[in-house]
Amino acid sequence: MRQSFEVFNVKCGGCASTLKSKLAKEFGEIEVDLSVLPRKITLDIDNKDLDKLSKALKQLGYPLASEEMSFMDSTSAKAKSFVSCAIGKMNS
Repeated sequence: MRQSFEVFNVKCGGCASTLKSKLAKEFGEIEVDLSVLPRKITLDIDNKDLDKLSKALKQLGYPLASEEMSFMDSTSAKAKSFVSCAIGKMNS
């Protein structure tokens, strides 16, 4: 089923490139909308795979906006997203 999710820490095309490339193998094609805040990703995903998506996004530093995070988790996610963004810029 096609679903959209708001995602934190996505700032630019480098971030979008990382999301698309790192998640493609497990989740297929992902669209990243950089024209809205918070940013949105759209993909075909079954509800049973939402936990896997959430974990994969957190590992890259881009948590779902719907999830509550502690200050430490939020700070850690921002640091991870900075690195993910830089990698995405180099690979695009």
